[in-house]
Amino acid sequence: MLTRRDQAGAKPSLRSRLARHVLLPLALTWGLGSIVALTVAEHFAAEAFDRALLDDAWAMAAHVREEGSRLTLHLTPQELNTMLFDQTESVYFAVFGPGGTLLAGQAGLAPARIPEGESYKFSEVPFEDKLLRSVSLRRDEPAEFVVVMAMTTVSRTQLLQRLVAYSASVQVLLLLALAWWLSRIIERDLHPLAELQHAVDRRDAGDLAPLPPSLTQGATTQDVQRLGNAVNSLLLRLQESLSAQRDFAGNVAHELRTPLAGIRARAGYALAQDDPALWRAELQGIAQAEERASRLVDQLLALARAAESNARLVLEPIALHELVREVVLRFVPRADALGVDLGGAGLDEPVEVRGDQALIEGILNNLLDNALRYGGTQTPHVTVALHREGGAAILSVNDNGPGLGSAEAQRLTQRWTQGPQGQKLGQGAGLGLAIVRRYAELLDAQFSLEGGAQGEGLCAKLRFRLSQADSTSD
Repeated sequence: MLTRRDQAGAKPSLRSRLARHVLLPLALTWGLGSIVALTVAEHFAAEAFDRALLDDAWAMAAHVREEGSRLTLHLTPQELNTMLFDQTESVYFAVFGPGGTLLAGQAGLAPARIPEGESYKFSEVPFEDKLLRSVSLRRDEPAEFVVVMAMTTVSRTQLLQRLVAYSASVQVLLLLALAWWLSRIIERDLHPLAELQHAVDRRDAGDLAPLPPSLTQGATTQDVQRLGNAVNSLLLRLQESLSAQRDFAGNVAHELRTPLAGIRARAGYALAQDDPALWRAELQGIAQAEERASRLVDQLLALARAAESNARLVLEPIALHELVREVVLRFVPRADALGVDLGGAGLDEPVEVRGDQALIEGILNNLLDNALRYGGTQTPHVTVALHREGGAAILSVNDNGPGLGSAEAQRLTQRWTQGPQGQKLGQGAGLGLAIVRRYAELLDAQFSLEGGAQGEGLCAKLRFRLSQADSTSD
């Protein structure tokens, strides 16, 4: 069975694939171009030879004279030999008078059929077991006659062979030189990619440091540079994710140690007693400790989700007035049980913002939980208000508790920070407002803690941007 490394090794390298994809079309293009070039060269070479052959036919026709009622060829044997002389080719001729009578030359050179309106016609004729290139020239002065000039094609064939040999050899050499040059260029341009691969292969699983700048900013091509930047971005995201996981694990281990130790101590103390009433009291304490531990775990999970949701969060139009009204109604039974007057203001006016329903619910849950826990002790009341202000929607949760200074209020938005009231009651872990602050950042909303009206209590305020449709309606 092939391993993954064997299977990867069986595949061609990027260098060979690039060379093949470049050189193969180049070779095909070269072949087609050579065929076209040779065809064109052969055509014009044939035209040159044909033109010379036609010139000989005209010269031969110029020596045809009329003597009485007969046509004769006025050339001496020496002049005829001079006209038919060629160093490489065998030249033949024939002159036919009216009615096709042979005046001079070889009788086997039959003239070609010359079209009406034309004076000459090129053709191939067999003669003495050879295929000759011939031209038939028709003249009407001094009387109608036809001159046929024919020659062998050795020079044409040799010229074409030399042309093919010289052209092909030169182009093959150029193609080989180009292939060598392309291989060097491809190898040089892919070298940073190989270095990037080696740098990643040498990495330990726990090494999430960015790649050296020489592998990213010093890359020879934008593609390798973008790949290096993408790897660095991935390493950064992995580093943030692992850091968040380590923080979450450390926070859970640190914060659950105390409630778990309390539960263990209460259970041990109850087991050592025989009084059922004491057992009941300790079980109630254990249940309360478990509830606090569960709430702590939920808050830690909320922070962990908030740390990872930044990249995949999509803001959508939300009917904020309806969502706030539903959350407030869910908290009414708890507020009644605690004797807190929970009310709303401005929740009937339609307000639409861009946000995420789960995050907005998480914000309201934490703010209302804090307000009900740490609100006023004398006729406590909590008010959730919603109104528009310019191009924004203002959501506020007001209580009539002891309140906080501005510096102390800002400090409470940090993790594991509790106010005096929380420390006094011994509840919570100082994560609620940190979750609200993080959720507000993800929603692109502004979160602030201010003093309540008339210097009484605390006002938690969030400023959301209205959706485009709601802004247009204003």
